[in-house]
Amino acid sequence: MSTGYLDAFSGLSGDMVAGALIDCGADFGELERVAASLGMGGYRLGIRRKDVSGIAAAKFEVEVFERQPERHFAEIRRMVESAGLAPRVSATAVAIFEALAIAEAKVHQTTPDEVHFHEVGAVDSIIDIVAAAWGLDYLGVSELLVSPLPMGSGFARSQHGIIPVPPPATAELLTGFPIRLGDGPSEMVTPTGAAIVKALARPASLPLTFAIGRIGYGAGTKHFDDRPNVLRLLIGNTWSGFATDELIEIAANIDDLNPQIYDHLSGRLFAAGARDVSFTPIVMKKGRPAILLTVLTEPALRERVADTIFRETTTIGLRYHTVGRLKLAREVIEVATRFGPIRVKVSGMEGEALTLSPEYDDCHKAALAADAPLKLVMEEAQQSARKTLA
Repeated sequence: MSTGYLDAFSGLSGDMVAGALIDCGADFGELERVAASLGMGGYRLGIRRKDVSGIAAAKFEVEVFERQPERHFAEIRRMVESAGLAPRVSATAVAIFEALAIAEAKVHQTTPDEVHFHEVGAVDSIIDIVAAAWGLDYLGVSELLVSPLPMGSGFARSQHGIIPVPPPATAELLTGFPIRLGDGPSEMVTPTGAAIVKALARPASLPLTFAIGRIGYGAGTKHFDDRPNVLRLLIGNTWSGFATDELIEIAANIDDLNPQIYDHLSGRLFAAGARDVSFTPIVMKKGRPAILLTVLTEPALRERVADTIFRETTTIGLRYHTVGRLKLAREVIEVATRFGPIRVKVSGMEGEALTLSPEYDDCHKAALAADAPLKLVMEEAQQSARKTLA
């Protein structure tokens, strides 16, 4: 998994994010199929090269040729969740829409479900957001960083009338992010772009030591005299000795659940997107034996994992907090063995492989097929990996 860095010297928008992801290698044909799964019509997608100050950037476009209905948050959420997307992509897209709904609700003194999405309810903005969620997953980006954002100046027209730049919802979304007020001749960050940042990104600590793997440029629509209107996306790894990321840890103390259910619960949580699930014996008040359930998951999947816990266990309350991780860089390679191909996870630092972990499922299936001891299959996969990396 990699880190993405949004170098937003000209701000950002949903289509610029989508363009930069495609320029980094996300497959446009696959994105067309993802968009079609949402069940909307009356549009076509396009991708073209656009020269901006000598930079060949990708211009992502959604051409709408039929009148579209006004869509509300609840409808958009149902649309995304029923589209058959990968759970992580679906949850990430919903998290972006939810961030925008909460911001709009605060600005207009209403509730998220009652928010009338004017701009974001449009088909182009829906596709931009789903494209961002899908593209980051497609490219294996597990952490997203963003540079300080230029917020522009002046005024803009909206369906509510003339509003200041940055628009109120955009300003609300970017609370806590470094911004540069007055930088730029017009609106530089759209609500869609701000929602993507709010839901998925964290501010980069500059200067940032970064090992670049891929670079993509997403072109905007406007022309600026003082800067190229492109979003630069760098994909690679930050370097602080170890790779880092942030997850959510969800926990609950459970003292009245049938122990036979825990195996089922574990499977359901992993299906919901959990990174890790653990059960720890504890003693609660009045000497009652209990189990401490601990789940690690990505922030975008918090609600999905919590829903699974509430449905599958007897707990009536959960605790959660953000946890930071230091981790070794890792990749998965496939090696040949006499039992067939086996995937091996290689973890290390500074180019040195420190651990070689054969994938259990591959080894288990190979051992059963060959009627061989599992430990023998795993040992041979490790040896083959060492030879491959030598």
